Amino acid sequence: MDKFPKLAVDVLVAKDEKILLIKRKHEPFKGKYALPGGFVEYGETVEQAAVRECKEETGIDVELEGLLGVYSDPGRDPRWHIISVVFFGSAKKGKPTASNETEDVGYRSLKEIENMELASDHETMIEDFKIIHMSDALSSISRPAREEGNIEKR
Repeated sequence: MDKFPKLAVDVLVAKDEKILLIKRKHEPFKGKYALPGGFVEYGETVEQAAVRECKEETGIDVELEGLLGVYSDPGRDPRWHIISVVFFGSAKKGKPTASNETEDVGYRSLKEIENMELASDHETMIEDFKIIHMSDALSSISRPAREEGNIEKR
C-alpha cells in the first residue's frame, strides 16, 4: 500500500497585536493551544479549507491576506505525516466561540502566548509571523527615509 502525506491548513488571525488561538478538545495535543485549522477536503482548495476550518472551530469569518508558510516536518503530528499550508488573515465578522472541537477560543497577546503550551509546531508558525511583520514594519519605516534622500545609497 502506498503512503502519502495528508494535507492540512492552519490560519493565523491577528487583531490588535493579539492572535486567535483555540484550545484543543481532542487528541492529538488535547488541552494544548493551536491556531485554528484542519484537513483539506476532497475538491476543496487550501484557501477554501482555511476559511471553512477557521469558521468551524472559532465562529470567525476570516479574510485571508497571505501565505505564512508550508510546514512539512514528518514528525509534526504523531498520527501521520501531515503537511500544513498556513495562511494569515484578519477577522471579517463573528466573535470567538468554542465548537465541538475546541475547549476555548480567544485572542491572546504575544506575552500570554509565551507562557502557553502550544500544539505541534504552532510556536514556530507564530514566531515566523512575528519575524515577517517586524520586517515589514522596518521596511515601511526605512522606505520614506530613502525616498527623501536621508539614507545614503551604496
